[in-house]
Amino acid sequence: MEYHELTVESAQKLLCEHKVSSVELTTALLDRIEKYDEKIGSFITVDKKRALEQAKKADQDIADNNIFSLTGIPIALKDLLCTKGIKTTCGSKILDNFIPEYDATIVKKLKDNGAVIIGKTNLDEFAMGSSTENSAYKITANPWNQEYVPGGSSGGSAAAVAARFCCAALGTDTGGSIRQPASHCGVVGLKPTYGRVSRYGLVSYASSLDQIGPITKNVKDAAILLNVISGNDKNDSTSSRVDVPDFNLAIDLFEKKSLKGMTAGIPKEYLSVDGIDPDVKKVFHDAGKILEDLGVEIKEISLPHTEYVVAAYYIIAPSEASSNLARFDGVKYGFREKRADDLIDMYKQTKSKGFGMEVKRRIMIGTYALSAGYYDAYYGRASKVRTLIMEDFSKAFGACDFILSPVAPAPAFKIGENIDDPLTMYLTDIFTLSANMAGIPGISVPAGYSSKGLPIGIQMMGKKFDEMSLLRAGHGFEKTIQLDKRFPKI
Repeated sequence: MEYHELTVESAQKLLCEHKVSSVELTTALLDRIEKYDEKIGSFITVDKKRALEQAKKADQDIADNNIFSLTGIPIALKDLLCTKGIKTTCGSKILDNFIPEYDATIVKKLKDNGAVIIGKTNLDEFAMGSSTENSAYKITANPWNQEYVPGGSSGGSAAAVAARFCCAALGTDTGGSIRQPASHCGVVGLKPTYGRVSRYGLVSYASSLDQIGPITKNVKDAAILLNVISGNDKNDSTSSRVDVPDFNLAIDLFEKKSLKGMTAGIPKEYLSVDGIDPDVKKVFHDAGKILEDLGVEIKEISLPHTEYVVAAYYIIAPSEASSNLARFDGVKYGFREKRADDLIDMYKQTKSKGFGMEVKRRIMIGTYALSAGYYDAYYGRASKVRTLIMEDFSKAFGACDFILSPVAPAPAFKIGENIDDPLTMYLTDIFTLSANMAGIPGISVPAGYSSKGLPIGIQMMGKKFDEMSLLRAGHGFEKTIQLDKRFPKI
């Protein structure tokens, strides 16, 4: 049996039928990580001892018929989520020795549902980047072609799922950091509605934009994980009290009704963006045809403030980052520069040596935007633009059930190709940023391949708290195109 090919759903079935044990499954994946991850670099920490202990407990629970939705399933976590007793680095030198004393709410939910936490994945430092080249520890490679980036900032999680090192993984999405690497690695990435999933225990980059979500081998697995991690949390004041449906019903709805009666909107502003790769255009066009054949009505819509999204985002996100990262001063936890003349010098030396270049760049941008005399001109104005962006989406969803777009303007690029060009890096998220600014859900589903054999995904964005429509449409598209069985041979 090829254990690494199992999805969450298929592994569940075999575990419950006693045809495989969690220890066997977990051991096989740990062996695969040991054999191949030196080439990919998807993990910062592999917690072999705890993973096998959790797997043994899962097998006992299954024997006792004490089974939950993820019992015995090996899952990886982006190293931005606090894990009790396991190092949480955020991909930064400044947290190199930080071991949390508590689990993030979603980590606790995974454990309560029987999941096996197999390790912590690599990321752009503090989730600031689009290529996973900004980590203080390593550069993650794309499993489809190791000369290329996997995307970011959740590149480690996406690469781990694509390379079949785990059944599924969790990432975080501040401006596309789940959807873009999922697209580049040929897997499914779902960013839930802001507030759908608790952020308690997530080390924040930009608090009003961050959201945790699943990266999986197929859409059905995304629904299974979303069922587990969703829901209100008293520890998170931004956590929504909106009822959580059974997201598996979205899959059932497609099986009963296909996609007939659904409407997809294509923003005319997105298709006029300069520099869209011809392969991306072709895959997107073909995806629209497939959805039409499934009964979806395609219509053109308008999101008139699209041209301001990138500019507004790169004021709001760095501003919030400059505030959130102020706590990392070398006093309470993390790296401290001991060779300092006084307290102020210790602050300066710790932050200068502990943070990487991209993090320092964004902190400086954010601090400037929030400074006296500039707050209204920059942050205040960007916040007003954000309101207009939200209104654009609200009007658009009056005419459609979901919005269809590319995930990124181009497939994955070569490692090192754009590392010295921050503006080009920032523009790679042009199609994904809007969902975070508006707080709406979005999903990336594999849709095809470039002329170089690199995966390309399509994006579907939905109304607030309507992940059901995205899962239904995503599953229908996926089942028709049948790319979910393909994975890279490493």
